[in-house]
Amino acid sequence: MMKRQDAMRGLGGERAFFKAALFRAAGAAALATVSTVGPAQADMAAGDLDEVTVYATRNPIEAFDYAGQVSVIPKDVIDDFNPSSLSDIFDAVPGAAIGGGPRRNGMTPDVRGLSGEGVLILFDGARQSYLSGHDGRFFVDPELVRAVEVVRGPTSALYGSGALGGVIAVRTITAQDFLDEGQRAGVKVSSGYQSVNDEWRVGATGVWRSEDDKVDVVGNFTLRNSGDIELGSGLDLEADDEILSSLLKTTFRPSEEWTLSASWMRYGGNSVDPNNPQGNNPAGPGNENVDRDIDSNTLQGNVNYNPATNLIDANLVGYFTKNTVTEDEIDTTRTVSREVETFGVALDNRSRFEAGPASLVFTYGGEFYRDEQVGRDNMTADMTRGGVPDATAKFYGAFAQAELSVKGPVGVFTLVPGVRWDRFENDAVGEPSTRDEAVSPKVGATWKPVPQLLVFGNWGQAFRAPSFNEIYADNVHFQIPNLSVPGPLGPFGPPAFVTNFFIPNPDLVPEESETWEVGAGVDFENILFDGDSFIAKGSYYQSDVTNLIDLEVNIPFTCFLTPDLLFPGAPPCGSGEAFGNYSRNVNVTNAELDGVEVEAQYDSDYFWLRGNFATIDGRDVANDDYVGVLSPDIVFLDGGLKFFSGDLRLGARVSIASDFNKVNDPANARDGYTVGDVYAVWQPMSGKLKGLRVDLGADNVTDADYDVVAAGVSQPGRNFKATVSWRQGF
Repeated sequence: MMKRQDAMRGLGGERAFFKAALFRAAGAAALATVSTVGPAQADMAAGDLDEVTVYATRNPIEAFDYAGQVSVIPKDVIDDFNPSSLSDIFDAVPGAAIGGGPRRNGMTPDVRGLSGEGVLILFDGARQSYLSGHDGRFFVDPELVRAVEVVRGPTSALYGSGALGGVIAVRTITAQDFLDEGQRAGVKVSSGYQSVNDEWRVGATGVWRSEDDKVDVVGNFTLRNSGDIELGSGLDLEADDEILSSLLKTTFRPSEEWTLSASWMRYGGNSVDPNNPQGNNPAGPGNENVDRDIDSNTLQGNVNYNPATNLIDANLVGYFTKNTVTEDEIDTTRTVSREVETFGVALDNRSRFEAGPASLVFTYGGEFYRDEQVGRDNMTADMTRGGVPDATAKFYGAFAQAELSVKGPVGVFTLVPGVRWDRFENDAVGEPSTRDEAVSPKVGATWKPVPQLLVFGNWGQAFRAPSFNEIYADNVHFQIPNLSVPGPLGPFGPPAFVTNFFIPNPDLVPEESETWEVGAGVDFENILFDGDSFIAKGSYYQSDVTNLIDLEVNIPFTCFLTPDLLFPGAPPCGSGEAFGNYSRNVNVTNAELDGVEVEAQYDSDYFWLRGNFATIDGRDVANDDYVGVLSPDIVFLDGGLKFFSGDLRLGARVSIASDFNKVNDPANARDGYTVGDVYAVWQPMSGKLKGLRVDLGADNVTDADYDVVAAGVSQPGRNFKATVSWRQGF
């Protein structure tokens, strides 16, 4: 719903040799989970354009070489943000943001003007299908995260439904991230505090691997406890949270050809906040305080078979996720819950061919996943919850993609065509089943006339199947007073109430998009100092999005009129569809979205500077109204100095946003803002203190009162942060 290769880079010399070795060594581990790129990745440049992306093509390549826009935020950059939640790092990604905040429980991702079901979220390749009207989707602690990939633009050609805006893929930590060569066990302990919500956390990680390197295990737990959020407006936002996260992951390599792994990740949260925690919503009538319990579990098993042949590099992934959110109203006896279970399995393979100056990587496979939802409300006669139907959805998909590179006299040309077929089914008790299918083609191309210059373009179609929440929405939506007649206690007493009901709409069709994008990038080394680098990449895109799904709310106007003003023949005020008092999801809008994204980074032994710029516009094709999750023009910069061979780093970040006037109601416009952070990291690389890391910083140092989510929704004020961690290997 719309609201708001050249597989290598041909550089030659030692760098190309290192990267070729990295991809070969990392391939099995990366594809075994479609989530890791091997232990050497942490040693690469601390920037998102020089990192390896797995999800952009399902085949490990550098983010810079992708025929589109993908940002990879590695562990060292994530740690420099010293994040309280994963949303804190998204300033580093142009064209993507976290809306719904500032409460953790209300945060939802937006990518290129699309949100909700239009953005696919993966945890180590496992789909996260939990969606609600106002709850968050990032049930993962940043301590467990090794890297975040954000593939922007349509990716249904590889991932099927839900990837209209893009894919946000989270990779979790591995044992190899904590152990140096020759070490068999290790431990990391950490503790941190931030002032803006009086949050403290403690965490511990333990790792072990066998002497023959065939087995390794990593385990982590992190506890966070926080209180109300101090906003830049001077007000406090109720947001008590207690979160316990854990991860257990093991990998077994019986031979060079086989890699098997299994993991269990849990996120348990308990909070006291309003039923709708988004924005700056206060608790009160209609939005009562609830004791919210979140229980999120992701279990996964992976098998990768990569024998000494170019024809087979096969990967089998199976997963089960279960997300349950229970809300117990503090001042009443009402308890509601939503439970979503997802079972999925995917099998894919990469076949590689070379013939003279040409090389081909052929990626193909299939996927099946099933979502099942149960909603409960102890105040309804049948215990079902309004707007949360008991329903299932099944998806079947098959895909194929070719990466053809040819090296000629005018450089390296790469063509990447791909296509996916999907069939999807929705079922609910007592309702008609729905069936549909979609074909999603995409083609990308890059040209490197010289190794330092990249020109690229892509075209693709994507779709988002209507969810069972939209098709089968039923039961009570809300109640309103009937002002057309006296209340049960007479004209001066409280009014009677009538009910607006959700009604199903099995005729919904998928949202669809067609997008084209063009861009260019540069990659230079040894500019000012030996070993330094500068990388920049930018693009312009345009998307035509059709059949957007939105909620249609109908209320009889006679509910607001006294009897002497009633029109002859007008329907009386009453409850339900018979009186025109209902809500349903409908395909209502066609939109055009377009924007520009640029990101760049410089890194040397002495200082670094990275930044990005993004602008977006969205219009209703029929009436030229603004549509989509739009944002102001934003510039983000992050830079600093390195001292004592990098043991000490002093940095600063700044976000600069223009005035936001892309609104249909002038009351929703908001002023531009400039917000700055400062931070320091002390991390001795040698000596007796090796393994110690101290992070100090202050976010929003000027205590600015600014709006990001919507007009009048103030963000957190000045925030002092400190974290101490110690890592030791044996």
